[in-house]
Amino acid sequence: MAIYEVNLHSWQRKSLEEYGYITYSDYAHQLVEYVKEMGYTHVEFMPVMEHPFDLSWGYQVTGYFAPTSRFGKPEDFMYLVDRLHQAGIGVIMDWVPAHFPKDAWALAWFDGTPLYEYPDSRIGEHRDWGTLVFNYEKNEVQNFLLASALFWFDKYHIDGIRVDAVSSMLYRNYSRQDGEWIPNRYGGVENLEAIDLLKKLNTIIYREFPGAFTVAEESTAWPLISRPVHLGG
Repeated sequence: MAIYEVNLHSWQRKSLEEYGYITYSDYAHQLVEYVKEMGYTHVEFMPVMEHPFDLSWGYQVTGYFAPTSRFGKPEDFMYLVDRLHQAGIGVIMDWVPAHFPKDAWALAWFDGTPLYEYPDSRIGEHRDWGTLVFNYEKNEVQNFLLASALFWFDKYHIDGIRVDAVSSMLYRNYSRQDGEWIPNRYGGVENLEAIDLLKKLNTIIYREFPGAFTVAEESTAWPLISRPVHLGG
């Protein structure tokens, strides 16, 4: 595998005289030709799910089931994926189940209560990033995230997902000082519910979509992070 990582915000822009983004349809020709010429086997899209802030590079997601409208319609993104596949190029998407922004019109305090996030900021907020943490203790939240991941395989025919910020999911004390975090029920630092979500994610993706694959962006040498679940991963 030779993977070409792409940020659609910046890989190609319109001229200085005509400020703005090019479209998914434009990418379906220009990007595909370039990647094929350079000999890459896969394209990895930095998050294309809808997000409010360009400078987040898409990593602060508000629309977990929506390709951003910056570059066109959902059908246009489908066309881009299809063109890549016709050229023999696999498609990987970055996916962010670790946290989400605080914008009031998005998921934060969705019904006037901490519906998607943990209610206690000692586990429910990433202060470094100014974002909120999904409450993995809720089955409904886990199902929301699993449905999002499966949606992109099912409807857009992607080949793999790269799960972003896995380290921040695995540890309850991630980027926190003593007294700023809550231990798990055994007194440890592991986020047991987040680990459960990742196991479910891998189990269901490999079961439902043979040939698909997942990638972990994990920076702490957590043991067996990429070993199959049935082998203890």
